[in-house]
Amino acid sequence: MKILVTGSNGLLGQSITSIFTRESDFDIILTSAEEKSFLSYGHHYEMLDITKKDDVKRITDYYSPDVVINCAAYTIVDKCETERELSWKINVDGVKNLIIAARRNKSKIIHYSSDYVFDGKNGPYTEESVPNPISFYGREKLASENALITSDINFAIIRTVVLYGIGVGIKQNFVLWFIDKLRNNEPVNIVTDQISNVTNIDDLAFGTLKIAEKDLRGIYNIAGEDILSRYEFALKICDVFKLNKDLVRPVITATLNQPAPRPLKSGLTTFKMQSELGFKPMDSLEGLRLLKTQLGY
Repeated sequence: MKILVTGSNGLLGQSITSIFTRESDFDIILTSAEEKSFLSYGHHYEMLDITKKDDVKRITDYYSPDVVINCAAYTIVDKCETERELSWKINVDGVKNLIIAARRNKSKIIHYSSDYVFDGKNGPYTEESVPNPISFYGREKLASENALITSDINFAIIRTVVLYGIGVGIKQNFVLWFIDKLRNNEPVNIVTDQISNVTNIDDLAFGTLKIAEKDLRGIYNIAGEDILSRYEFALKICDVFKLNKDLVRPVITATLNQPAPRPLKSGLTTFKMQSELGFKPMDSLEGLRLLKTQLGY
């Protein structure tokens, strides 16, 4: 099976590359907006900005992949509020470009969405829950979902939440940022009223592999096992990495004055994932302990 990965240089793209490479049944083509790949050898690499329709068409026509795994996204939620044109081009128009290309080549698209498609009033949410985004990022992710759902191509949409893990040259995720701050003895404000799962990137990559192998279609939630506040998660990070809890200051979201509103009582159920993909995700402690091993602590 020929797999084309977009956004392969990001945290998710690197994890997808790693797990699919370990399986001998896949021929992997990596693409990302940067000139060079995070890998120096081992796979075909093409520089690709998914907002450029002609480039998407040229590369997908050349490789004719069976599956396109779209890890390319604009994920800085607050900047989506202020850089709406740019973020829409990547998060929505880019997906539409991939859909056009997939239709030409009869490819399947596996695409990633977010709990931000919900308003955070009645979480956790199932795959059948009715979306109601409250941020521009959430509206973009819902628009990309709808573009796939109303297309005539084979697709799978994976909703996930609060990703963490390690990679080469990646931007910091919540856990890595938090560890750096406390190791430098810097106090941090962590919200007590944002409640959701947290997701180790290795679980998300493994779930994606299962969807590709089983050729599953539709919407799937892939997220960590337990649901907790961001503050509770921060204290678990302190426990696992032996950091000073006195530096963690509990606050509520409203005091941060962030440009993008957050879904507060959020989270995703994982019953469908466990029954159809056949695996149980890590809880927050298991995921953090794995991360600690990966970081060499």
